[in-house]
Amino acid sequence: MLSPERLALPDYEYLAQRHVLTYMEDAVCQLLENKEDISQYGIARFFTEYFNSVCQGTHILFREFSFIQATPHNRASFLRAFWRCFRTVGKNGDLLTMKEYHCLLQLLCPDFPLELTQKAARIVLMDDAMDCLMSFSDFLFAFQIQFYYSEFLDSVAAIYQDLLSGKNPNTVIVPTSSSGQHRQRPALGEASMLEGVEAALFYQRLESLCDRHKYSCPPPAFVKEVLSNVQRLTFYGFLVALSKHHGINQALGALPDKGDLMHDPAMDEELERLLAQVPGLVNPVTGSPEASSLPSRTTPRVGSPWRPLHHTRKMDAESDGSTEETDESET
Repeated sequence: MLSPERLALPDYEYLAQRHVLTYMEDAVCQLLENKEDISQYGIARFFTEYFNSVCQGTHILFREFSFIQATPHNRASFLRAFWRCFRTVGKNGDLLTMKEYHCLLQLLCPDFPLELTQKAARIVLMDDAMDCLMSFSDFLFAFQIQFYYSEFLDSVAAIYQDLLSGKNPNTVIVPTSSSGQHRQRPALGEASMLEGVEAALFYQRLESLCDRHKYSCPPPAFVKEVLSNVQRLTFYGFLVALSKHHGINQALGALPDKGDLMHDPAMDEELERLLAQVPGLVNPVTGSPEASSLPSRTTPRVGSPWRPLHHTRKMDAESDGSTEETDESET
């Protein structure tokens, strides 16, 4: 049975909303790049497996940044993959720097831009001390907001800067292109960090921005809720509130609630199944106490079946990261 949403939209609008053309173009490109290998299996099987990987969210692994940020589904899939692959960082209580988190992102996307990682770190750190340590959960939820809503937040920064300087921002802000090039956020000095802007006026500008539907933006009702609780706020204060908002996280649907962040039974079961297939390997879950003390690997990374093999070899060179334990991973 077709969904009410599907019945209410013409075919071309529904296909555009689901970005079907983007995936068809990508599938054809991969088909041409790997036509010799694919000829052994057949084109029908290739398209079946390709779109299965899209549905499962594994199609974004080891892909170029221009692809992983091309659609909302790709962005949500990348967020989910990052969480599932590296949640052991949080389980171990490790605190990492911005550069270390960026290295983890590059393991999944080799050309992931440093600028986006820096912007996510500033939401947590609230200043330019990029060498400070961050917990996995703090970084992950800040990164979710910055990555998924990056174009929207660039425009929000411009509106905030105009309000801070006393301007009346009535001009239409052009969204950034899908090529991965991001507009430089206006410099926010010390005065903006301390003073902030009037929340009611800020919301009026953001409401108009959301109404234009040119960006993927947080649900306006939740934005209003965040801004209705204060009289004045700073730009980074606004971003922190968005990153910690339970409703926004649920609406996006990529990550579990913070309390469930370290639990992924399905992935744990799959990992145990894969480990059991490795000859001579003692499963640290059921093996001896000595075996359980061995460094654990991160979750398995299964890329698109038609990507070049050199992408998967990048994972073999992954470092296990810091093994230093901390008494407390979050504040």
